[in-house]
Amino acid sequence: MSQTALRSDTGPDAKRWRALVFIALAQLMVVLDATIVNIALPSAQQDLGISDGNRQWVITAYALAFGGLLLFGGRIADLWGRKRTFVTGLIGFAGASALGGAATGEAMMLGARALQGVFGALLAPAALSLLAVMFTDAKERAKAFGIYGAIAGGGGAVGLILGGFLTEYLNWRWTFFVNIPFAVVAALGAYFVIREPVGGRNRSPLDIPGVVLSTLGLVALVYGFTRAESAGWSDSVTVTMFVASAVLLAAFVLTEAKVKSPLLPLRVLTERNRGGVYMSLGLAVIAMFGLFLFLTYYLQIVQGYSPVKTGFAFLPMMVGMITGSTQIGARLMTRVAPRLLMAPGFLLAAVGMLLLTQLEIGSSYAGLILPAQLMLGLGMGTAFMPAMSLATHGVEARDAGVASAMVNTSQQVGGAIGTALLNTIAASATTAYLTDHAAGATNPKLLQAQAMVEGYTSAIWWAVGILVVSALIAATLVTTGHQGGTSAPADSSDGVEDEVKIPVMAH
Repeated sequence: MSQTALRSDTGPDAKRWRALVFIALAQLMVVLDATIVNIALPSAQQDLGISDGNRQWVITAYALAFGGLLLFGGRIADLWGRKRTFVTGLIGFAGASALGGAATGEAMMLGARALQGVFGALLAPAALSLLAVMFTDAKERAKAFGIYGAIAGGGGAVGLILGGFLTEYLNWRWTFFVNIPFAVVAALGAYFVIREPVGGRNRSPLDIPGVVLSTLGLVALVYGFTRAESAGWSDSVTVTMFVASAVLLAAFVLTEAKVKSPLLPLRVLTERNRGGVYMSLGLAVIAMFGLFLFLTYYLQIVQGYSPVKTGFAFLPMMVGMITGSTQIGARLMTRVAPRLLMAPGFLLAAVGMLLLTQLEIGSSYAGLILPAQLMLGLGMGTAFMPAMSLATHGVEARDAGVASAMVNTSQQVGGAIGTALLNTIAASATTAYLTDHAAGATNPKLLQAQAMVEGYTSAIWWAVGILVVSALIAATLVTTGHQGGTSAPADSSDGVEDEVKIPVMAH
């Protein structure tokens, strides 16, 4: 039997629920880090003497390393063992966080952020693939992915609250140091509790050309969007990055189709349901990232909220996500087809986003922002949960790491695109509004605030459209039945017939 996959006779891991606690803790730490540093950035910039031009690199260095190395990280998890990769990622992330918190200058800070991205790229796919291979019973899988999905979705809001508290009452350095206890507890727990799944490794030789092409292609893509945000879409470096990314990623796909042991087996991507999940998730994240950004600016600059108050203002979205993920998605996942959760979930989020197009300078938080956030959270939680499970459901154990990495990659690239694209749209609309209304303005400060809100609402209209497209993709491409049973393998097209697979979705 070649490449032995999970055997049905090994039985479920007795410690799987305790393991889930440490996997969830690690996921929370990674998600927190995406937003917690944003709130600390102004203080860190001042203390370390980082120029305005280089400020974005505190965020970009992390995004480039994380987004660029995710596929490689997923393959390392398949090759080296998920538990070992997970623990190594945690220890490395803790070390990089300590370096960031102790930073004495710009170079040390940027190096620490890049290192966090490198170890995050090991950690994130290992965590998701551990869940995929440990929870094979349909009902248990639904609960586990419900918890994981709630953390993946709501952790960003926790980051805003925690970042606000630490920056306001302690020091920006604590937004880095706070990762250390998270990582140490998760690493110790994982070491003693998690059992390496039997026969799930892929010991094929490492596809070096695939690693180089995918890493460079993804880095060029993420950097292209980040550069577009600051330098414009027609900037020569921006255009060069997009062209280079297209060439490198096309070469990567051609390489994967020909090599004997590909980094990303194309069977993982070409399975219709999984491809639909990657596309719809990536688009939804584009919309969500833009919203976090605009709502943070709106509440702090236009409404005058403090960082802590801003963090708490995002709580309804987090409550909605947890409810949607654990109470709706997890309960219905084993009974209804994923598209019947994903498409309505994305549409409900689009309605919540639609409400936010009505933002004005003096909009009521309770009357407009709170109900919009609840709808967004409920919709996203309901959709994300079956999507994350379906992305790794039915995949061979040997491909679980790289399939998990693709989920994270679609989210990372979606985040980079969302921030750049929606920021550019907002900035253009703000400039146009100022130009049109400057002549008759009597209060320049009021005009500036009105122009900012006009920019935000213009970009939010685009986010509404993106979520509708996400719902349409989910409704048309995701055709599998509910995930409550076992059936013919989803990946049978690869011709490997002698393997026992993880229980797959019912068609």
